[in-house]
Amino acid sequence: MTDQRIETGRRRLRYGLAAIYLFIGVVHLVATDAMLPLMPDWVPEPRLVIQATGLCELAGAIGLLTGRFRRAAAIGLALYAVCVYPANLKHAFEHIHVEGIPDSWWYHGPRLAFQPVFVWAALWAGGLIDWPFRRTGGSAGAPMPAPSRNP
Repeated sequence: MTDQRIETGRRRLRYGLAAIYLFIGVVHLVATDAMLPLMPDWVPEPRLVIQATGLCELAGAIGLLTGRFRRAAAIGLALYAVCVYPANLKHAFEHIHVEGIPDSWWYHGPRLAFQPVFVWAALWAGGLIDWPFRRTGGSAGAPMPAPSRNP
């Protein structure tokens, strides 16, 4: 894959992730109470945590689209995807009904399986990793060039 195609793919993925996280962030802020049943019992201040995660999603989405904050946003969104996994597990295994979200394994199975893909997607879109694509024209072990600052 050429460098240009890789960068085009990264840019498209950044836009897609930003759209997803902007939407989900808004949902966390406007439908906080609907998400409360999904929070594991051990999470302190669950309402505040849901609102904070909504703000983090919005900040991550915006940061992913900027050159200056892209790498930090990518790391933040990857960590976010790991941190919400317990809530996703609770939702799936305790069959918690949330209006507008299906309660079937046709939904939960792919969601749980693809959570690591969201971690990878954030890191790849942010230019932090190249796997499974390699930049062409370099020798093995050569340092990678800094990611483009273009959105």
